[in-house]
Amino acid sequence: MSPTVTTVELELAPADGARLASLCGPLDDNIKQLERRLGIEINYHNQYFTLTGRTAQVNIGAHLLKHLYVETQALRGQAVPDITPELVHLAIKESQVLDQDDTPDIEHLYGKTVNIKTKRGLIKPRTASQAHYMAHISSHDITFGIGPAGTGKTYLAVAAAVDALERQEVRRILLTRPAVEAGEKLGFLPGDLSKKVDPYLRPLYDALFEMLGFEQVEKLIERNVIEIAPLAYMRGRTLNDAFIILDESQNTTLEQMKMFLTRIGFNSRAVVTGDITQVDLPRHTKSGLRHAMDVLDGVEGLSFNFFHAEDVVRHPVVARIVRAYEAFDHQQAKLNDQAPPDNKVTS
Repeated sequence: MSPTVTTVELELAPADGARLASLCGPLDDNIKQLERRLGIEINYHNQYFTLTGRTAQVNIGAHLLKHLYVETQALRGQAVPDITPELVHLAIKESQVLDQDDTPDIEHLYGKTVNIKTKRGLIKPRTASQAHYMAHISSHDITFGIGPAGTGKTYLAVAAAVDALERQEVRRILLTRPAVEAGEKLGFLPGDLSKKVDPYLRPLYDALFEMLGFEQVEKLIERNVIEIAPLAYMRGRTLNDAFIILDESQNTTLEQMKMFLTRIGFNSRAVVTGDITQVDLPRHTKSGLRHAMDVLDGVEGLSFNFFHAEDVVRHPVVARIVRAYEAFDHQQAKLNDQAPPDNKVTS
């Protein structure tokens, strides 16, 4: 039985040529992306749009066009914002969450909003896993975000830290990660200590610059309100009134993870992010993140949040790559389980 095909006509008002041009994108790239991702056909003339395809997908497309058109509304005295392919992609991801009947109402569930306002604008979850993660950050002393690259673990943690600082819930932000080379031997790095560790901490800087602006971040670093340091610098410290983020925690040893988690002081929150499929530690060295998942499961005040391929908010091909690796690893695990003892080949 073939799926029902529906045609929906839509008018975007008030009509504005500049806003419509921003919505459609150069050479209608945004419209083509919606057509390709949703499997529908979109035709338009001026502010009048016609969408044809399966009923559910057409309804999502109409919702997205209305939502994105609202995004084109310029503030007083400012130019019409550009609707970029990235914004279209994120809007599609968000619509997929809203379309899931089993997705809980996060605000009702936790009694609070999970949206975060920064100088960059409103930062909000794009998937159900991101929404749970953000809600748990605000309600737990230590929150773990575990999953593949591109799921927003670090970005949302930094956003929550900036929000807590601006609300004066904490007095400072501390960002750290283990300085482990990702499978490469970089050798001697020139410069002072800051220059040596900056490459490892660049993702954290990038998120801060985007949310607060370069000059503001530099001022806060000078005043020691924001501190960015390698994990080794945490030993012996007690961190009070702070929002602490440990990034790339899959590259911590067992001792480093225990050391970090026991640094947490009064009125402090910590977020630990990592991807257990991308461990860069020496062979036969167990990841501190993997160990913590086993040891700390069920401990009060801690929350473990797991992300999957469907939570990837980067280019759609990243989600497909993650799924391919997951499928390969699953197949390899099955083969290993079926192998003879001691890996001996029987004749």
